Amino acid sequence: MSATTLLLLTLVQGAARPESGEVHLRNIRQLTFGGQNAEAYFSASGGLLIFQRTGPTEQCDQMYVMGVDGSGMRRVSDGRGRTTCGYFYDHDRRIFYSSTEAADSACPPRPDYSKGYVWALSPYDIYTAKPDGSGKRALTRNRRYTAEATLSPDGNTIVFTSLKGGDLDIYTMRVDGSHVRQLTHTLGYDGGPYFSPDGKRIVYRAFHPQTAADSAEYRSLLAEHLVRPIRMDIWVMNADGSDQRMVIHLPAPNFAPYFHPDGKRVIFASNYLHPDGLNFDLFLVNLDGSGLERVTTSSEFDAFPMFSPDGKQLVWISGRGRKVPHESNVFIADWVEHP
Repeated sequence: MSATTLLLLTLVQGAARPESGEVHLRNIRQLTFGGQNAEAYFSASGGLLIFQRTGPTEQCDQMYVMGVDGSGMRRVSDGRGRTTCGYFYDHDRRIFYSSTEAADSACPPRPDYSKGYVWALSPYDIYTAKPDGSGKRALTRNRRYTAEATLSPDGNTIVFTSLKGGDLDIYTMRVDGSHVRQLTHTLGYDGGPYFSPDGKRIVYRAFHPQTAADSAEYRSLLAEHLVRPIRMDIWVMNADGSDQRMVIHLPAPNFAPYFHPDGKRVIFASNYLHPDGLNFDLFLVNLDGSGLERVTTSSEFDAFPMFSPDGKQLVWISGRGRKVPHESNVFIADWVEHP
């Protein structure tokens, strides 16, 4: 059997019908099969995806690149530490991602779930490399949680989240790691930032404690390098950090926001319809909080959406069709703007 025939069979096997109500999605294709795959993001050319994956031979997430048809999957990180949040830049000639390797080449320990559902704030720093993983060097040397990095449309600025100042705040820096600037200062978790298509705004998720008890718990967990992501809202601000305002509040963890290509709406993940579980769906909302619209209706996890550079496709992570518990895969679909 030729490689081309095998690829076509794989793509046919990976095809899936949209769930009832998924009117914006057409020609859904599953690109990965097995393992825990997350945060798949397009290259500037739209032909490649970079994502993190824990496969059968790995102890924790490593960075991978593949074609948008699922072909040519290859690991580009060296297996040291845990990696997350990869992105293409420099006209796809380089990538950046976060890794804990400077602190320890082994996988960092899992968080203490006796404290409930918490995320570990491992000592990530941001690294850059060629798309094949060679030529790697550090862009930051904070030895504290520094991750969730993405790129401005003009390719000159990286926006990211860091614990370097003692709280989880959003920063920008040039692509060479210089001119670091802090954009958020309110106590709480500000993270997951993305630029608007015109580069003038940044959308992000945020949890700002509103009571003394919430503040005390947040600070206590932060001291143990933990955060509890059970309440987060979607916010937007200007690219210089001014005019910070909430887009939408739902009684749930709302995260992974990304601008619609029109720059007037945001797509994000939330489980507010199913607050007691991991049944997250994707939603669209206008920047003034109006027009909330459900995009996915699967009974499984759907999150981490990103539109292709031409706006014609949507890639996201889903648990639909999973074979074993906790499996998550990369899916891509044609975007139907006017069903």
